[in-house]
Amino acid sequence: MIRLHNRRGALIGLGLAAVLTLGACSGNDSPGTTGIGQTTTANAQETAASPAKVSVQPGDGAKDVAPGDAAQVTVTDGELQTVTLTNPDGKQVAGELSADKRSWTVTEDLGYGKTYTWSGTALGQDGKQATVAGSFSTVSPRKQLSASLNVGDDQTYGIAMPIAVTFSSKVTDKAAAERALSVETTPETEGSWAWVSDTSAHWRPKEYWQPNTQVKVSANIYGLRIGDGTYGKRDVSAAFSIGRSQIVRGDTTTHHMQVIRDGVQIADYPVSYGLDSDPGRVTHSGVHVVMSKHATYSMSNPRYGYTDVNVPWAVRISNNGEFIHGLASSVWAQGKQNVSHGCLNLSPSRAKEYYDGVLTGDPVEITGSTQTLSAKDGDYSDWTYSWADWTKLSALAS
Repeated sequence: MIRLHNRRGALIGLGLAAVLTLGACSGNDSPGTTGIGQTTTANAQETAASPAKVSVQPGDGAKDVAPGDAAQVTVTDGELQTVTLTNPDGKQVAGELSADKRSWTVTEDLGYGKTYTWSGTALGQDGKQATVAGSFSTVSPRKQLSASLNVGDDQTYGIAMPIAVTFSSKVTDKAAAERALSVETTPETEGSWAWVSDTSAHWRPKEYWQPNTQVKVSANIYGLRIGDGTYGKRDVSAAFSIGRSQIVRGDTTTHHMQVIRDGVQIADYPVSYGLDSDPGRVTHSGVHVVMSKHATYSMSNPRYGYTDVNVPWAVRISNNGEFIHGLASSVWAQGKQNVSHGCLNLSPSRAKEYYDGVLTGDPVEITGSTQTLSAKDGDYSDWTYSWADWTKLSALAS
């Protein structure tokens, strides 16, 4: 009996040893800790919540801010609760909060020469509020520059139509101005801006427009720095369409011109072109673009002894005096000789037929003459450049 009692005691001792051993192994699985309570405290310290960090742009105290610059509040380690930007009259400026509530951006134009004040709150990950605060002042420009377009809303143009943005004075920072210009097309169309002068930038597609293309051009220059203390006065934009394809092809040596519409020749007119033997009267070879049309037009050229000669159904194709128009007095030469002063003479009835179907922006391709159209011959000489040369005229060309 005594031996049995001692055996039971030995078993009890072994059980206690096993429990102690298991406890020691559990402690060794988590280095640097001595118990469950201590581990929980360490994890809490590692995941401590952060306060919200608010940033305003323009920053507090900023001066001479361009109204076109971005105005925004951002927050890290938190979310924006309320944001207000107030003008000097106490009116709130419109803005938009991002979906993740981490930024708020001004969505309306700021004014020139005004002070704006930020206010609002953000909630940090630590559950505490942070303040949105500060103020800034916009610039009072020494000079403002405006822009105008050669295209209009809801108008339809021909497949060679260039887009022209003309500025009210010389642009010294052409790169800044060009970044504010945009052309959106459906379908997508490859094209480029080019500075044809210090006051004018043109956009031209690489090839003729695809018929029925929808186009929107914008010059978002308001509030923009354009160099030498000059800022943009207002934005301008227009949405227009490209119509059917129509191309005139004329050869001065054959004394004819053909009208091709949507790939089909619809007319072949006898023409009298400019007198080839006189450099002052020759019709230039090259791609002309229809600039305007007039039911009647008064023509003058004192050098050649005529003023205020009214001609019917006049379609301007360059700024060097070239038109397609009717002229009854040269019908005898049309289709046979070139006797005009640079224009394409048709009979009045044929001129009317062409006039009725023409669009501003239609190309007129002339070949065969002794002189070639160049950039100096008018505002719509964009097609006188090769594509490689055209793209070099961009202020953003690399």
